[in-house]
Amino acid sequence: MLETSHLLTIAINAAKKAGIEVMRYYQQGNFEQYTKDDESPLTSADLAANDILVAELGRLTPDIPIISEESPYLELAKRQHWQRYWLLDPIDGTGEFIAGSGDFAVNVALVANGWPKIGVIHAPVHAVTYFAETEHGAFKQDASGTKQIKVADYDGKRPLNVGVSRRQKLAVIEKFLNASFDYRHIQLGSCSLKSCQIAEGTTDCYLRIGPTGEWDTGASQCILEQAGGTILDSELNSLSYNKRESLMNPDFVGVGNANINWHDVIIPHRCEREY
Repeated sequence: MLETSHLLTIAINAAKKAGIEVMRYYQQGNFEQYTKDDESPLTSADLAANDILVAELGRLTPDIPIISEESPYLELAKRQHWQRYWLLDPIDGTGEFIAGSGDFAVNVALVANGWPKIGVIHAPVHAVTYFAETEHGAFKQDASGTKQIKVADYDGKRPLNVGVSRRQKLAVIEKFLNASFDYRHIQLGSCSLKSCQIAEGTTDCYLRIGPTGEWDTGASQCILEQAGGTILDSELNSLSYNKRESLMNPDFVGVGNANINWHDVIIPHRCEREY
């Protein structure tokens, strides 16, 4: 069985290889666009990235099954006993890819014993890769090198920095934030890159209100936890991975510094969608 550190290297290389293909579509602007049954966008670049990830991980780790947003996946009875599996989002932030903002990423996670143990988030336009391995810390790699990252300190005296989506109305987010705190809003595209903002201390939290899948949080969960934060559901409980027939998430929040009492900051709510 391959060691986790070797699997991390495989995941990073696979994400970067998929990123090269995504950039080819992005720079040429000749991708095809579709709409899924859930009305979310899909492009030929998503499918090409998925093909590369599945082929690369399947070749190098043939004993590890794969769940990807862009591949058919098995019913729970056939996957619930997997000890580990790859969890993929070939392009997180497809809407940003289509809009040309550059704020999208290739996400690769390894889930072992029901929890993400490896996380890789590669943003090809920004030429930056975030990665983490359980008990080994979280890191950011760019042109200047590789450095360990941590969530921001908080002394209670400054506004809380909240990551927000360009595509979600601010009023939707604000109703779940305690108005007794001061906030500053920082815009970015994909869910995973907002998690990376928290992990490197640029923001303190973000709220995702709306449909997502486990592939949207797997890599982020590992990176954020290894940087000192976590991801919780909308009632501020832990998420779950591969425990339900559906792979959809509830609404969730990414949070940073553990010294902040997030139960005071964020107003819990029950997700009314099926997940």
